[in-house]
Amino acid sequence: MKNIPNKISPRQLGFDFDGVIGDIGEIFIRLACEEYGFCDLRLEDITSFEVEKCLNMEPAIVEDIFTRVLDDTVGVGMKPMSGSVEVLSELTELSTVTVITARPHADSVHDWLEAMLPQASLSAIKVVAMGDHDDKSRHILEHGLRYFIDDRAETCLQLNKTGIQPFVFHQPWNRDRHQLPMVHSWEDIRGLCLSD
Repeated sequence: MKNIPNKISPRQLGFDFDGVIGDIGEIFIRLACEEYGFCDLRLEDITSFEVEKCLNMEPAIVEDIFTRVLDDTVGVGMKPMSGSVEVLSELTELSTVTVITARPHADSVHDWLEAMLPQASLSAIKVVAMGDHDDKSRHILEHGLRYFIDDRAETCLQLNKTGIQPFVFHQPWNRDRHQLPMVHSWEDIRGLCLSD
């Protein structure tokens, strides 16, 4: 593990969106039940980032659910991860906060942030939609970030090889897939960046 300071400047720390800020697991499970009748799913059942590999669900259904979430994140009712709104608001009081998502378009993330965050926080959040899970390191480095929080273990392993210190946001789909530092909650993230 690289040398991690006692407190990380929010200016140097980037965030993934789905599974870190927005609760992608909850909305996937809810839409699977409401729209397709898969009502016995639990978050713990999603043991792979490639959902169709771990659930008995047609790939077309999985794709349809994720497409709906990506196209209209506010409309489908994606909830924030517990504590994300509060801690992001605190971090934006100190610095610009950078969100780098593998989503192909930033509009739905901007819309969601506008719906969830206080108006004062919005001008201090930069969203980069780069459309590729495997090219995040380039964007992270371009934005001068040294640390990044992501729920995809494979992304974090790639970042680690490029000199970026990743933190894996604990989710069932990244369990036992890495030996990198982890955060289990937004309270953990708050502790990385903010003094009490």
